Amino acid sequence: MSILHRASFTVSAARLDQLPEPTTAEVCFVGRSNSGKSSAINVLTNQRRLAFSSKTPGRTRLINLFGIPDPLKPGAHLGFLVDLPGYGYASVARESREEWADVLGGYLRDRASLAGIVLLIDIRRGVTDLDRRLADWIAPTGRPVLALLTKADKFPYGQRIRAVADVRKQLADIGALNALPFSATHRLGLDDAAAQIENWISPKVVP
Repeated sequence: MSILHRASFTVSAARLDQLPEPTTAEVCFVGRSNSGKSSAINVLTNQRRLAFSSKTPGRTRLINLFGIPDPLKPGAHLGFLVDLPGYGYASVARESREEWADVLGGYLRDRASLAGIVLLIDIRRGVTDLDRRLADWIAPTGRPVLALLTKADKFPYGQRIRAVADVRKQLADIGALNALPFSATHRLGLDDAAAQIENWISPKVVP
């Protein structure tokens, strides 16, 4: 069983100073509103409603942490999956969007325990201006990124491959970038994505 299947809700935070001390690996999920982030978290953890979207997209401003228990240390965690609210929803006031951008950028740049970033991109939209802005925050940190091109079942195989190549080209300044076609409903790319995230949280010892 994947260690991700043991994830459970641990805490929510509205500000960075409300987050727990950065003592163990965190893998964050970030993406534009309606990019399929909640569905990806749920299918990766094999749970139906671990993560869920607000009925009004773009309104939720909480950072949600889901802990993965350490089987050898009762009460301790191997790591956390971190659900960052979606960005770029047009109906949210500009002041609120900018305030959240500061929190998001601060987390991505400065969070010491951040081991990897899962960037959700709707394969039908490709890299948007907001995705590009996000990449500008990430690139200088050198942190690894897994770009999941969600809703990939909407494209035939050849078009998926071209879309992945386009994303890799547009985000080439992120040095440690992996990009995969992904579909929560068809479980496309699920095993590869889970393996990458598991390795960030609990690196496998290679002899």
